[in-house]
Amino acid sequence: MPAKDRTRARGAAKKKDNTASKDELHQYYYDMLLIRRFEEKAGQLYGMGLIGGFCHLYIGQEAVVVGIQSTLKDGDAVITSYRDHGHMLACGMEARGVMAELTGRAGGYSKGKGGSMHMFSREKNFYGGHGIVAAQVPIGAGIAFAHKYNENDLVSVTYFGDGAINQGQVGEALNMAALWDLPAIFVIENNKYAMGTSQERASAGTDLYNRGKPYGIPGKQVDGMDVLAVREAAQTAVAHCRAGKGPYVLEMQTYRYRGHSMSDPAKYRSREEVSKVRSERDPIDRMRGWLIDEGFAEEDELKEIDRKIKDIVSDAAEFAQNSPEPDPSELYTDVLVEA
Repeated sequence: MPAKDRTRARGAAKKKDNTASKDELHQYYYDMLLIRRFEEKAGQLYGMGLIGGFCHLYIGQEAVVVGIQSTLKDGDAVITSYRDHGHMLACGMEARGVMAELTGRAGGYSKGKGGSMHMFSREKNFYGGHGIVAAQVPIGAGIAFAHKYNENDLVSVTYFGDGAINQGQVGEALNMAALWDLPAIFVIENNKYAMGTSQERASAGTDLYNRGKPYGIPGKQVDGMDVLAVREAAQTAVAHCRAGKGPYVLEMQTYRYRGHSMSDPAKYRSREEVSKVRSERDPIDRMRGWLIDEGFAEEDELKEIDRKIKDIVSDAAEFAQNSPEPDPSELYTDVLVEA
Protein backbone atom coordinates (compact mmCIF):
# COMPACT_ATOMS: atom_id res chain seq x y z
CA MET A 1 0.00 0.00 0.00
CA PRO A 2 1.38 3.48 -0.85
CA ALA A 3 2.48 5.53 2.16
CA LYS A 4 -0.21 8.18 1.73
CA ASP A 5 -2.93 5.52 1.57
CA ARG A 6 -1.51 3.74 4.60
CA THR A 7 -1.65 7.04 6.52
CA ARG A 8 -5.31 7.46 5.63
CA ALA A 9 -6.06 3.91 6.76
CA ARG A 10 -4.34 4.52 10.07
CA GLY A 11 -6.10 7.82 10.65
CA ALA A 12 -9.49 6.23 10.02
CA ALA A 13 -8.91 3.83 12.90
CA LYS A 14 -7.51 6.11 15.62
CA LYS A 15 -10.34 5.86 18.14
CA LYS A 16 -10.40 2.27 19.33
CA ASP A 17 -11.46 0.28 22.34
CA ASN A 18 -8.02 -0.54 23.78
CA THR A 19 -9.12 -2.65 26.75
CA ALA A 20 -7.54 -5.66 25.07
CA SER A 21 -4.04 -6.68 26.14
CA LYS A 22 -1.05 -6.45 23.82
CA ASP A 23 -1.11 -10.23 23.37
CA GLU A 24 -4.79 -10.13 22.46
CA LEU A 25 -4.22 -7.34 19.96
CA HIS A 26 -1.43 -9.30 18.33
CA GLN A 27 -3.70 -12.35 18.21
CA TYR A 28 -6.43 -10.42 16.41
CA TYR A 29 -3.91 -9.20 13.86
CA TYR A 30 -2.53 -12.73 13.44
CA ASP A 31 -6.01 -14.24 13.00
CA MET A 32 -7.07 -11.71 10.38
CA LEU A 33 -3.83 -12.08 8.46
CA LEU A 34 -4.06 -15.87 8.57
CA ILE A 35 -7.51 -15.71 6.99
CA ARG A 36 -6.28 -13.26 4.34
CA ARG A 37 -3.23 -15.32 3.36
CA PHE A 38 -5.22 -18.57 3.46
CA GLU A 39 -7.86 -17.17 1.13
CA GLU A 40 -5.26 -15.81 -1.25
CA LYS A 41 -3.72 -19.28 -1.46
CA ALA A 42 -7.15 -20.87 -1.93
CA GLY A 43 -7.74 -18.52 -4.85
CA GLN A 44 -4.46 -19.66 -6.39
CA LEU A 45 -5.32 -23.34 -5.98
CA TYR A 46 -8.73 -22.74 -7.51
CA GLY A 47 -7.07 -21.10 -10.51
CA MET A 48 -4.85 -24.18 -10.86
CA GLY A 49 -7.90 -26.43 -10.97
CA LEU A 50 -7.15 -28.05 -7.61
CA ILE A 51 -10.38 -26.86 -5.99
CA GLY A 52 -13.59 -27.95 -7.68
CA GLY A 53 -17.10 -26.57 -7.50
CA PHE A 54 -17.75 -23.15 -5.99
CA CYS A 55 -15.30 -21.19 -3.87
CA HIS A 56 -16.35 -18.03 -2.02
CA LEU A 57 -13.47 -16.02 -0.57
CA TYR A 58 -13.64 -13.95 2.61
CA ILE A 59 -10.97 -11.39 1.64
CA GLY A 60 -11.91 -8.00 3.10
CA GLN A 61 -14.30 -9.27 5.76
CA GLU A 62 -11.74 -10.71 8.20
CA ALA A 63 -12.43 -8.26 11.04
CA VAL A 64 -16.01 -9.46 11.43
CA VAL A 65 -15.41 -13.07 12.40
CA VAL A 66 -12.19 -12.36 14.33
CA GLY A 67 -13.84 -9.65 16.40
CA ILE A 68 -16.91 -11.76 17.15
CA GLN A 69 -15.00 -14.94 17.95
CA SER A 70 -12.73 -13.08 20.36
CA THR A 71 -15.68 -12.65 22.72
CA LEU A 72 -16.86 -16.28 22.76
CA LYS A 73 -15.92 -19.14 25.05
CA ASP A 74 -15.67 -22.92 24.79
CA GLY A 75 -19.08 -24.40 24.06
CA ASP A 76 -20.52 -21.41 22.22
CA ALA A 77 -21.77 -22.46 18.80
CA VAL A 78 -21.11 -20.98 15.37
CA ILE A 79 -22.94 -21.54 12.10
CA THR A 80 -22.56 -19.67 8.82
CA SER A 81 -23.13 -19.64 5.08
CA TYR A 82 -20.99 -20.89 2.19
CA ARG A 83 -18.44 -18.03 2.60
CA ASP A 84 -17.06 -20.01 5.51
CA HIS A 85 -13.28 -20.58 5.35
CA GLY A 86 -12.52 -17.58 7.57
CA HIS A 87 -15.03 -18.69 10.18
CA MET A 88 -13.43 -22.12 10.36
CA LEU A 89 -9.98 -20.70 10.95
CA ALA A 90 -11.29 -18.21 13.52
CA CYS A 91 -12.95 -21.10 15.38
CA GLY A 92 -9.55 -22.76 15.72
CA MET A 93 -9.85 -25.32 12.94
CA GLU A 94 -6.44 -26.19 11.47
CA ALA A 95 -5.40 -24.68 8.14
CA ARG A 96 -4.27 -28.11 6.93
CA GLY A 97 -7.67 -29.69 7.45
CA VAL A 98 -9.56 -26.79 5.90
CA MET A 99 -7.35 -26.67 2.81
CA ALA A 100 -7.50 -30.44 2.40
CA GLU A 101 -11.28 -30.24 2.46
CA LEU A 102 -11.28 -27.50 -0.16
CA THR A 103 -9.31 -29.78 -2.45
CA GLY A 104 -11.58 -32.75 -1.74
CA ARG A 105 -8.99 -34.84 0.08
CA ALA A 106 -9.37 -37.46 2.81
CA GLY A 107 -7.39 -35.30 5.23
CA GLY A 108 -10.13 -32.65 5.21
CA TYR A 109 -12.54 -31.94 8.02
CA SER A 110 -15.38 -33.66 6.17
CA LYS A 111 -13.11 -36.31 4.66
CA GLY A 112 -13.23 -34.60 1.29
CA LYS A 113 -17.00 -34.87 0.95
CA GLY A 114 -18.02 -31.35 1.93
CA GLY A 115 -15.71 -29.20 -0.10
CA SER A 116 -15.66 -25.43 0.24
CA MET A 117 -19.25 -24.93 1.35
CA HIS A 118 -20.01 -27.83 3.68
CA MET A 119 -17.40 -28.29 6.37
CA PHE A 120 -18.21 -29.14 9.97
CA SER A 121 -16.38 -29.59 13.26
CA ARG A 122 -18.23 -30.80 16.31
CA GLU A 123 -15.03 -30.48 18.33
CA LYS A 124 -14.89 -26.73 17.60
CA ASN A 125 -18.70 -26.29 17.84
CA PHE A 126 -18.71 -25.20 14.22
CA TYR A 127 -21.98 -26.38 12.73
CA GLY A 128 -21.13 -25.84 9.16
CA GLY A 129 -21.12 -23.72 6.14
CA HIS A 130 -24.46 -23.99 4.33
CA GLY A 131 -24.96 -23.74 0.59
CA ILE A 132 -28.62 -22.70 0.66
CA VAL A 133 -29.05 -18.97 1.24
CA ALA A 134 -30.29 -18.31 4.82
CA ALA A 135 -30.75 -22.03 5.57
CA GLN A 136 -28.38 -21.71 8.52
CA VAL A 137 -30.44 -19.02 10.26
CA PRO A 138 -33.26 -21.20 11.67
CA ILE A 139 -30.67 -23.88 12.48
CA GLY A 140 -28.73 -21.30 14.47
CA ALA A 141 -31.91 -20.44 16.36
CA GLY A 142 -32.40 -24.15 17.00
CA ILE A 143 -28.92 -24.45 18.47
CA ALA A 144 -29.72 -21.48 20.72
CA PHE A 145 -32.88 -23.32 21.79
CA ALA A 146 -30.73 -26.34 22.72
CA HIS A 147 -28.52 -24.12 24.87
CA LYS A 148 -31.54 -22.73 26.70
CA TYR A 149 -33.11 -26.18 27.09
CA ASN A 150 -29.90 -27.48 28.62
CA GLU A 151 -29.85 -24.51 31.02
CA ASN A 152 -26.32 -23.38 30.28
CA ASP A 153 -25.06 -19.86 29.59
CA LEU A 154 -23.80 -20.61 26.09
CA VAL A 155 -24.74 -18.61 23.02
CA SER A 156 -25.31 -19.45 19.38
CA VAL A 157 -23.83 -17.13 16.73
CA THR A 158 -25.36 -17.24 13.26
CA TYR A 159 -23.59 -15.43 10.43
CA PHE A 160 -25.42 -14.53 7.22
CA GLY A 161 -25.32 -11.84 4.55
CA ASP A 162 -27.32 -8.91 3.28
CA GLY A 163 -28.64 -11.13 0.50
CA ALA A 164 -30.01 -13.62 2.99
CA ILE A 165 -31.73 -11.02 5.16
CA ASN A 166 -34.76 -10.85 2.84
CA GLN A 167 -35.45 -14.60 2.97
CA GLY A 168 -38.66 -15.49 4.77
CA GLN A 169 -37.04 -18.00 7.09
CA VAL A 170 -34.92 -15.21 8.62
CA GLY A 171 -38.06 -13.44 9.82
CA GLU A 172 -39.45 -16.71 11.15
CA ALA A 173 -36.23 -17.43 13.04
CA LEU A 174 -36.13 -13.93 14.54
CA ASN A 175 -39.73 -14.26 15.69
CA MET A 176 -39.18 -17.61 17.39
CA ALA A 177 -35.89 -16.50 18.96
CA ALA A 178 -37.63 -13.48 20.47
CA LEU A 179 -40.71 -15.44 21.51
CA TRP A 180 -38.60 -17.92 23.47
CA ASP A 181 -35.85 -15.50 24.63
CA LEU A 182 -33.16 -17.58 22.96
CA PRO A 183 -29.43 -16.81 23.43
CA ALA A 184 -29.01 -16.21 19.70
CA ILE A 185 -26.75 -13.60 18.12
CA PHE A 186 -27.64 -12.91 14.51
CA VAL A 187 -24.67 -11.39 12.66
CA ILE A 188 -25.49 -9.78 9.31
CA GLU A 189 -22.30 -9.52 7.24
CA ASN A 190 -23.42 -6.67 5.03
CA ASN A 191 -20.88 -6.65 2.20
CA LYS A 192 -23.22 -4.49 0.07
CA TYR A 193 -23.74 -6.68 -2.98
CA ALA A 194 -25.20 -10.07 -1.97
CA MET A 195 -24.66 -12.28 -5.01
CA GLY A 196 -24.38 -9.26 -7.32
CA THR A 197 -27.32 -6.97 -6.56
CA SER A 198 -26.62 -3.88 -4.49
CA GLN A 199 -28.26 -3.59 -1.11
CA GLU A 200 -30.16 -0.48 -2.20
CA ARG A 201 -31.82 -2.39 -5.04
CA ALA A 202 -32.71 -5.40 -2.91
CA SER A 203 -33.80 -4.05 0.50
CA ALA A 204 -36.56 -1.52 1.11
CA GLY A 205 -34.87 -0.60 4.37
CA THR A 206 -31.08 -0.39 4.31
CA ASP A 207 -30.54 -0.25 8.09
CA LEU A 208 -30.54 -4.01 8.41
CA TYR A 209 -29.90 -4.05 12.16
CA ASN A 210 -33.50 -2.82 12.57
CA ARG A 211 -34.92 -6.06 11.16
CA GLY A 212 -35.26 -7.43 14.69
CA LYS A 213 -37.15 -4.42 16.07
CA PRO A 214 -40.67 -5.64 15.16
CA TYR A 215 -39.93 -8.63 17.40
CA GLY A 216 -38.44 -6.55 20.20
CA ILE A 217 -34.86 -7.63 19.40
CA PRO A 218 -32.21 -4.96 20.00
CA GLY A 219 -29.68 -4.36 17.25
CA LYS A 220 -26.60 -2.35 16.42
CA GLN A 221 -24.84 -1.23 13.25
CA VAL A 222 -21.07 -1.66 13.41
CA ASP A 223 -18.00 -0.78 11.34
CA GLY A 224 -17.19 -4.30 10.24
CA MET A 225 -13.80 -3.20 8.90
CA ASP A 226 -12.53 -2.41 12.42
CA VAL A 227 -11.84 -5.52 14.49
CA LEU A 228 -11.96 -3.67 17.81
CA ALA A 229 -15.26 -1.99 16.98
CA VAL A 230 -16.61 -5.45 16.18
CA ARG A 231 -15.21 -6.83 19.43
CA GLU A 232 -16.80 -4.06 21.48
CA ALA A 233 -20.24 -4.54 19.90
CA ALA A 234 -19.97 -8.33 20.23
CA GLN A 235 -19.20 -8.02 23.94
CA THR A 236 -22.50 -6.17 24.40
CA ALA A 237 -24.44 -8.76 22.41
CA VAL A 238 -22.84 -11.72 24.19
CA ALA A 239 -23.48 -10.23 27.64
CA HIS A 240 -27.10 -9.59 26.66
CA CYS A 241 -27.62 -13.21 25.61
CA ARG A 242 -25.76 -14.77 28.55
CA ALA A 243 -27.93 -12.74 30.92
CA GLY A 244 -31.03 -14.45 29.54
CA LYS A 245 -32.39 -11.34 27.82
CA GLY A 246 -33.01 -13.04 24.49
CA PRO A 247 -31.52 -12.56 21.00
CA TYR A 248 -29.46 -9.71 19.56
CA VAL A 249 -28.84 -8.49 15.98
CA LEU A 250 -25.50 -7.10 14.80
CA GLU A 251 -25.17 -5.56 11.35
CA MET A 252 -21.54 -5.54 10.29
CA GLN A 253 -20.89 -3.06 7.50
CA THR A 254 -18.10 -4.79 5.63
CA TYR A 255 -16.88 -5.32 2.08
CA ARG A 256 -15.60 -8.18 -0.02
CA TYR A 257 -12.81 -7.43 -2.46
CA ARG A 258 -13.39 -10.40 -4.76
CA GLY A 259 -16.52 -11.41 -6.62
CA HIS A 260 -19.34 -13.35 -5.01
CA SER A 261 -17.48 -16.52 -5.94
CA MET A 262 -14.35 -17.25 -7.92
CA SER A 263 -16.45 -17.43 -11.09
CA ASP A 264 -17.88 -13.92 -10.60
CA PRO A 265 -16.05 -11.08 -12.43
CA ALA A 266 -17.94 -8.53 -10.26
CA LYS A 267 -18.71 -6.16 -13.13
CA TYR A 268 -21.57 -4.62 -11.12
CA ARG A 269 -19.12 -2.34 -9.28
CA SER A 270 -16.17 -0.23 -10.38
CA ARG A 271 -12.50 -0.91 -9.79
CA GLU A 272 -12.26 2.56 -8.31
CA GLU A 273 -14.81 1.68 -5.64
CA VAL A 274 -12.95 -1.46 -4.61
CA SER A 275 -9.60 0.34 -4.65
CA LYS A 276 -10.96 3.13 -2.45
CA VAL A 277 -12.19 0.68 0.19
CA ARG A 278 -8.90 -1.23 0.13
CA SER A 279 -6.81 1.91 0.51
CA GLU A 280 -8.91 3.60 3.17
CA ARG A 281 -10.70 0.90 5.17
CA ASP A 282 -8.81 -2.38 4.85
CA PRO A 283 -9.17 -4.08 8.27
CA ILE A 284 -5.66 -5.49 8.36
CA ASP A 285 -3.90 -2.34 7.19
CA ARG A 286 -5.91 -0.25 9.65
CA MET A 287 -4.99 -2.56 12.51
CA ARG A 288 -1.34 -2.68 11.46
CA GLY A 289 -1.10 1.09 11.34
CA TRP A 290 -2.83 1.52 14.68
CA LEU A 291 -0.65 -1.09 16.43
CA ILE A 292 2.50 0.68 15.25
CA ASP A 293 1.25 4.22 15.92
CA GLU A 294 0.09 3.36 19.45
CA GLY A 295 3.28 1.48 20.33
CA PHE A 296 1.75 -2.00 20.52
CA ALA A 297 4.02 -3.43 17.82
CA GLU A 298 7.10 -2.74 15.75
CA GLU A 299 7.17 -3.10 11.98
CA ASP A 300 9.64 -6.00 12.25
CA GLU A 301 7.32 -7.89 14.65
CA LEU A 302 4.44 -7.69 12.21
CA LYS A 303 6.64 -8.74 9.30
CA GLU A 304 7.68 -11.81 11.30
CA ILE A 305 4.02 -12.67 11.93
CA ASP A 306 3.40 -12.48 8.19
CA ARG A 307 6.36 -14.79 7.48
CA LYS A 308 5.09 -17.38 9.96
CA ILE A 309 1.60 -17.26 8.49
CA LYS A 310 2.87 -17.68 4.94
CA ASP A 311 4.76 -20.79 6.09
CA ILE A 312 1.58 -22.19 7.70
CA VAL A 313 -0.46 -21.57 4.56
CA SER A 314 2.19 -23.03 2.27
CA ASP A 315 2.35 -26.10 4.50
CA ALA A 316 -1.44 -26.41 4.37
CA ALA A 317 -1.43 -26.27 0.57
CA GLU A 318 1.31 -28.90 0.37
CA PHE A 319 -0.50 -31.13 2.85
CA ALA A 320 -3.72 -30.83 0.87
CA GLN A 321 -2.08 -31.73 -2.43
CA ASN A 322 -0.30 -34.73 -0.90
CA SER A 323 -3.34 -36.02 0.99
CA PRO A 324 -5.08 -38.94 -0.75
CA GLU A 325 -8.52 -38.69 -2.28
CA PRO A 326 -11.33 -40.30 -0.26
CA ASP A 327 -11.94 -44.01 -0.66
CA PRO A 328 -15.19 -44.72 -2.54
CA SER A 329 -16.54 -46.35 0.64
CA GLU A 330 -16.76 -42.85 2.16
CA LEU A 331 -19.88 -42.34 0.04
CA TYR A 332 -21.76 -44.39 2.61
CA THR A 333 -20.40 -42.92 5.85
CA ASP A 334 -21.85 -40.05 7.89
CA VAL A 335 -25.15 -40.08 6.03
CA LEU A 336 -27.39 -41.52 8.76
CA VAL A 337 -27.35 -41.58 12.54
CA GLU A 338 -29.53 -44.15 14.26
CA ALA A 339 -30.73 -42.74 17.58
